[in-house]
Amino acid sequence: MATSSVSKGCFVFKPNFKKRKISVPIEDYFNKGKNASEDSKLRFETYQLIWQQMKSETERLQEELNKNLFDSLVEFLQTSHSGLWKNSKDWSCEIKLREIPTAALVLGVNVTDHDLTLRSLTEVLQNNVTPYVVSLQAKDCPDMKHFLQKLVSQLMDCKVDVQSKEKESVQVIQKNVHYSMDSLSAWYMSVTQKTDPKMPRKKRTSSSQWQSPPVVLILKDMESFTTKVLQDFIIISSQHLHEFPLILIFGIATSPVVIHRLLPHAVSSLLCIELFQSLSCKEHLTTVLDKLLLTTQFPFKLSEKVLQILTNIFLYHDFSIQNFIKGLQLSLLEHFYSQPLSVLCCNLPEAKRRIRFLSANQCENIRRLPSFRRYVEKQSSEKQVALLTSDKFLKEETQSLLENLHVYHKNYFLVLRCLHQFTSSLPKYPLGRQIRELYCMCLEKNIWDSEEYASVLQLLRLLAKDELMAMLQNCFKLFQSSSGKELGNTAKKIEEFLAQFQSLDAETKEEEDTSQSQSKGLQKTDLYHLQKSLLEMKELRSTSKRQTKFEVLREQVVSFVDSLVREYLLPPDTQPLHETLYFSSAHTLRQHLNAAPRIALHTALNNPYYYLKNEALRSEEGCIPNVAPDICIAYKLHLECSRLINLVDWSEAFATVVTAAEKMDANSVTSEERNEIIHARFIRAVSELELLGFIKPTKQKTDHVARLTWGGC
Repeated sequence: MATSSVSKGCFVFKPNFKKRKISVPIEDYFNKGKNASEDSKLRFETYQLIWQQMKSETERLQEELNKNLFDSLVEFLQTSHSGLWKNSKDWSCEIKLREIPTAALVLGVNVTDHDLTLRSLTEVLQNNVTPYVVSLQAKDCPDMKHFLQKLVSQLMDCKVDVQSKEKESVQVIQKNVHYSMDSLSAWYMSVTQKTDPKMPRKKRTSSSQWQSPPVVLILKDMESFTTKVLQDFIIISSQHLHEFPLILIFGIATSPVVIHRLLPHAVSSLLCIELFQSLSCKEHLTTVLDKLLLTTQFPFKLSEKVLQILTNIFLYHDFSIQNFIKGLQLSLLEHFYSQPLSVLCCNLPEAKRRIRFLSANQCENIRRLPSFRRYVEKQSSEKQVALLTSDKFLKEETQSLLENLHVYHKNYFLVLRCLHQFTSSLPKYPLGRQIRELYCMCLEKNIWDSEEYASVLQLLRLLAKDELMAMLQNCFKLFQSSSGKELGNTAKKIEEFLAQFQSLDAETKEEEDTSQSQSKGLQKTDLYHLQKSLLEMKELRSTSKRQTKFEVLREQVVSFVDSLVREYLLPPDTQPLHETLYFSSAHTLRQHLNAAPRIALHTALNNPYYYLKNEALRSEEGCIPNVAPDICIAYKLHLECSRLINLVDWSEAFATVVTAAEKMDANSVTSEERNEIIHARFIRAVSELELLGFIKPTKQKTDHVARLTWGGC
């Protein structure tokens, strides 16, 4: 490109091009995997379908669980705002008008879930209370200036149904605004006065009845806000409350006591605080597990070890439902990626249809499954030959096995809930208080072989009649909802037990009446005959210890529950083809979720070939290749040093490794320039190691640094 100019100069021509986004389809990763097969695309589509269904179910669950909390918050905001505009000369009302309505929303320590909850709350408030809802974070508000700047900018971006002239006036104000409460109040008055209250608004229900809707300010992480910023804002806002109707919502992760720790009494007295508590994250987890895993709605299931990893991360790390759901999604993705037969992990009619179109390779994959091989070994010799040689017969048998697996899950979850009804209220909770604990134990082994199950049966044999009847009634409701023939008979059996318990009540009343009538007809006797009769009764009771009718019936109920458990709560790994539905690669999941940054960093610096996959970086153990990155060379050399490292020796060793096996070219650079380049590379490598925390400067010796890891400090 040429140009002409009167004077000499340097012209810069920037290339006019747009970056082309190279989009690689996600399903291609399935095709490039280790277990890639001809149905990789179908597996990916099945994964997407199941995940979309599970995701929509979790969103619906979260809406249901937060509904009561959001309804109470909306009611509080509506009553607080109507109280702000009441004209009363009462002294108490005048005092209250100076207080800012404040909702202290305790969300719990699961901080990663707060954003989603507050986003949903913002949407609910905009639809039902006011269009002016602002959310602020402590990191964006270090001082009062930035606090007001963020508040004003977000307020003016709120979507209000006004005419175009009003929008233009808002834009003019936003350009020439002075960030103060006076300008904010003036803007609010101008906007609310110009807005026609009779104008129809989309998705506006309660907010349309107010000419001056309130301004709701949500402080997401109240504990992180500076005390001075909060105090100044509350004091200033209370002075403008009559012209700028503000309502505060404090997002609290720890305890409501933090309000009084951050704010002195003179400031907290300006707030009219009402406490709101969100649902416990443990209850939330139980509901998510109940609707996603303990159901036949979704075919995908987790093994005991995988479920234990996800629950342990939840209980001992972050209490985050969102992270648990992400772990569940990762398990689902890994299952469809690594298991070629996961193509059968879909609803039963679709799975039967797909079985008919299985290829010869997929039939061989079925024959290689450990559970199917155990199943074949139990069959007759003729059937074994047919299963191992005939693909047609194998497909027919696979259809029936998948149908049996579907029936197994249906019965399994019903009996599991029934057993939980009996064990969840026992003292010391031998099989756990939550159903997920019981589910993990049933997934692991035969639960009837455990000591905890034996203690459960002993405790059930000591239950009172009222407790036993209440448990039976809950189980009857569960089994009554099932459509299976065997479980339908189970519901009838439970109904018979309940009828027998009720008949026992009538018999005991008759016995009491007869005993009272006999006691009235007894004649007077002397002490000798009374003592003799008591001794005879004692001998009779000791010789023949007969159980009462209630004890016999209670024993029958316990035996009935025990038979249900032994019949239906078999571990999933005993079922043929369970590998198609169950994800059991706990090691892979642990590698992805339980990060080990120290090990990963050591591996990257000690063996760069592990990540870079460059053949030139391959080396024997203990050797340092000169083509390795500078930081890797410096790291390996520093591992050979003691607690204190001499920088001069370290630099010479680095130069020796770098210049090894290099041919000297006299025409390229001089030796001095070459040494300077190597020295600069060494300084950069040492700086990077210091940034990563492997070394630090020390004043113990001149030109030395101290090691901080693996025995150095």
